[in-house]
Amino acid sequence: MPRTAQKKSEVLKLRRAGSIPAIIYHKDKAGEPIAVQSDEFAAHLRHVQPGHLPTTIFALVDAKGKERRVIIKDIQYNVVNYNVIHLDFEELVDNVPVSVKIPIECVGAADCEGVKLGGVLRQVIRYLRVRCLPKDIPTNFTLDVKDLGPRQSKRLSDLPLPNTVRPLADMHEVAAVIVKR
Repeated sequence: MPRTAQKKSEVLKLRRAGSIPAIIYHKDKAGEPIAVQSDEFAAHLRHVQPGHLPTTIFALVDAKGKERRVIIKDIQYNVVNYNVIHLDFEELVDNVPVSVKIPIECVGAADCEGVKLGGVLRQVIRYLRVRCLPKDIPTNFTLDVKDLGPRQSKRLSDLPLPNTVRPLADMHEVAAVIVKR
């Protein structure tokens, strides 16, 4: 629902009424202030896998029934009870690329030679920022670490990236390494 609350006192009233103040950002436009029902948003958050919030696409429906696809750009929590107190969304437009943080998941650690010899898998980079069209947003990247021995590492360049995704990081950085205990 759209909101007109700009003052701090009005935003506090909105939160007490069970809503979360939020802003939807559009390309080349000013942000549009809205309010999201906190209980509905919390219900949706329970179904999001840990670490996958940046790639989760939400459908926001306004009072007129118009649906907009968005991703979360920023989320602010209350430091005492960890309730969501503010959200920043970015609207997804089909032909406009977006920057997204994609989670990196390491697989094969149980079969890894370096781990079997007493080492520990240390994931140095957990997310890779990429630029792509909304239809090409991957849910995650998988990094296979089963071939690593002690003190060996995998770099971001070892990730299997689709051609439709452009990385925004130095691909020579170490993503995961086997270290001593």
